[in-house]
Amino acid sequence: MAALSDPTRLGIVRVLSDGAERGWGQFRAPVAKSTLSHHLKVLREAGVTQTRQEGTRCFVILRRDDLDARFPGLLPALLSAALADGVGEHVTESSEED
Repeated sequence: MAALSDPTRLGIVRVLSDGAERGWGQFRAPVAKSTLSHHLKVLREAGVTQTRQEGTRCFVILRRDDLDARFPGLLPALLSAALADGVGEHVTESSEED
């Protein structure tokens, strides 16, 4: 739960909530790249996301099925509340990876 308490991490989850895999360079947030990398690491280590490396590029996807099985209803409730309160809206995505 602590992994989802940070607005930037919640913003990353909001971006990933459509089920699509994204390259790390596609995330846009008003933080340093090293800080964004830290947030992605926290989500991965908490089991919220899964990371796949392809050559020098890394891709991340939300582990939605696993989260829904372990915590039924949590993710929809969390995303709904975040959307209503505007939490995490500072994290967006670009169509191209750096």
